[in-house]
Amino acid sequence: MGPSSELIRDAYDHSIGGERIPSTDGERFPIVDPATEEPLTEVAAAKTVDVDRAVEAAREAFPMWRDTAPDERGRIVHRVSQLVREYQDELAALESLDQGKPLSQAESDMEGAARYFEYYAGAADKLEGTSVPVGPDQVDFTVREPYGVSAQITPWNFPGNLFARGVAPALVAGNTTVVKPAEETPLSSLRLAELCVEAGVPDGVVNVVTGFGDPAGTALSSHPDVDTITFTGSVSTGQTIMKQAANNVTPVTLELGGKNPAVVFPDADLVEAANWITKAIFTNAGQVCSAADRVLAHEDIHDDLVERIVEKAVSYDIGSGSENLDMGPLASENQLEKVVRYIDLGREEGATLATGGNTPDREGYFVEPTVFTDVENDMRIAQEEIFGPVLTVTPFPNEAEALALANDVEYGLVAGVFTNDVKCAHRFARRLEAGNVYVNKWFGDTNQTPFGGYKMSGIGREKGLEALDSYLQTKNIAVNLADGSSKDLPGA
Repeated sequence: MGPSSELIRDAYDHSIGGERIPSTDGERFPIVDPATEEPLTEVAAAKTVDVDRAVEAAREAFPMWRDTAPDERGRIVHRVSQLVREYQDELAALESLDQGKPLSQAESDMEGAARYFEYYAGAADKLEGTSVPVGPDQVDFTVREPYGVSAQITPWNFPGNLFARGVAPALVAGNTTVVKPAEETPLSSLRLAELCVEAGVPDGVVNVVTGFGDPAGTALSSHPDVDTITFTGSVSTGQTIMKQAANNVTPVTLELGGKNPAVVFPDADLVEAANWITKAIFTNAGQVCSAADRVLAHEDIHDDLVERIVEKAVSYDIGSGSENLDMGPLASENQLEKVVRYIDLGREEGATLATGGNTPDREGYFVEPTVFTDVENDMRIAQEEIFGPVLTVTPFPNEAEALALANDVEYGLVAGVFTNDVKCAHRFARRLEAGNVYVNKWFGDTNQTPFGGYKMSGIGREKGLEALDSYLQTKNIAVNLADGSSKDLPGA
């Protein structure tokens, strides 16, 4: 296996009940290096029975973990954060190889993973209920309790980081977890599960099953012993999961796609705007749900802004993640084919290719940073999530038209406003149909800030204290203090 042999094992099994367990039928599938198209290792392919085993392990571990003192849960989760930092270089190298992103970006992902465990650890003993003032004849209060088994279905663009984003609050709230990482990128999730065990997370509290959406993902999202589901991925898969969960009335948290506008007004700092936009579309080869994948530029500064963005795009160095250049490959052959289809579609729709659009003559799933101009808002490249390093640019004449264009998509995940007019920034931010709005920057959300979408971009919120609502349910307790019979009736 060459230089990666010390980092990656020859084969990987599921992590169930604190142990490495192969699939019942012994089946495995290959994991491919997206920079070379060569196999890295083999991973167990879960069937329904393997998912059943993982859910059963989580179900059996739940009462003990639920009843662990909150401060002790917090200390254990904090130890996970310390181990993630201790092994950050290894985790980042593993992620870079498996997913393809530059090493420096993988290092940032793993620092973020450590922060999720650290941040939520501090909340463990602060998940308080409320006292409800209903009068002298009754004491009424609420308690917040875990759901039970939390299913976490994670994507291939930030696998280790999103493992932590969902598992950390789930554990702190007292839930147990079964994680099904994307089949393309399971390696960091398996390693993080091992670190959870090393940190003292009891056996069965964190489980990982690897495999494909069908049967593994379907078995998990439709499982009657799963109590809540968290999914990050495409709208179509999210809709499927909702339908499967509906049979058991299982609550879902969905963070789905985005088609995110960066709106640049004529008074904006164009150097800063171009820097942020370039970073926001070409980081991780555009495989970011919150990427700035469409620019709305005021017609007075449109050409100047495009020139600056193109100049930066042309300067990008592309290579394998281990080379740590500006941009790595797309994560899979399927994703490369999808992005190339959209680039061809953009040409067919009549958009102008300002730069890029080619696949370099080399091994790996690489595509150049690509910018389209003369893009009409009804074109498919302006409406549909491409999930690659492809930027569309559309001019606008005034603020009202900019707002109409910005909101004229089915998504509503993030948006950005570039202007030096504070009144315009606030006015525009309030009217944007997006769960997160960045002003004069991009990627402004942190571990501490709620993140989620409007419209087709999802349900619920990840990150911040608001994410805990996905892992806690409220119980109201009413204690009668009155003498004699009560006149209380339902609906009063």
